[in-house]
Amino acid sequence: MVATQRSPLATQRHTSTARVDATLAALFDSRPAVAPRLEAAMRHGLLVGGKRLRPLLVYMAGHALGAKNDDLDAPAAAIELIHAYSLIHDDLPAMDDDDLRRGQPTVHKAFDEASAILAGDALQALAFEVLASTAHPRLANMVHTLADASGRDGMVAGQALDLDAVGGHPDVDALAHMHAHKTGALIVAAVRLGGLVAVADDDPRLTALTRYARAIGLAFQIHDDILDVIGDTVTLGKTSGADAARAKPTYPSLLGLEGAQRKAHSLIDEAIAALAPLGERAAPLADLAHYMIERDH
Repeated sequence: MVATQRSPLATQRHTSTARVDATLAALFDSRPAVAPRLEAAMRHGLLVGGKRLRPLLVYMAGHALGAKNDDLDAPAAAIELIHAYSLIHDDLPAMDDDDLRRGQPTVHKAFDEASAILAGDALQALAFEVLASTAHPRLANMVHTLADASGRDGMVAGQALDLDAVGGHPDVDALAHMHAHKTGALIVAAVRLGGLVAVADDDPRLTALTRYARAIGLAFQIHDDILDVIGDTVTLGKTSGADAARAKPTYPSLLGLEGAQRKAHSLIDEAIAALAPLGERAAPLADLAHYMIERDH
């Protein structure tokens, strides 16, 4: 049998996933559990599957500016902890009321609603504990980046806007504004965290990476909207058609399926153009941009 050779992007995805998974698992293995049921719920929401896209962006952005893996492990873990907490809360009956996540029962289904709320709360706090435990000259800036992207000016604001939009008729600009916060804020934060490990906040290359991240963040969300229409539950790992069932506005509903696909590809072109100041070191980020709207799950 001839062995299948991984592409460079697949190799990078595998390596970064292995690193961040090891870092995350160590957070539970290194100390005794005070509340075992809480720990089990946290593990279920964090360690059971996941594409680990945001940690991958931390590593790739850092590598593009010369950062080392050992210095990127903590911010990569921190951003995934925030992402996992957001998904646990987003799946709750008061929010999107989902039964499946990553092909497994959501935390409130596997445990109960109270355990899911507490698990999300604990993962959010743990993210800042992990990040704050590092010794870095730009640590304050990194903590501020993560907090700003996570809270009332970022992801949580986007979640609130998303709930407000159910059953409504926002235009494309309003939808983009909502997704720039709900999905895009953490993607931008991932790229900026990786960059801040290597360079100062005012470095023009970090500005270029931020433009890249804003474009792929919206493209990623548009593609998720598309997959909700054309995907299936087994492939997606969550219930397909859920957005339409909840009367949630999406890009396919506003632009049509082909219009949404064209918009996603246009954003990928914009993202790749933003990488020009980084030269060849940004080639993996360009490959990742294409992968994000070609993935089938």
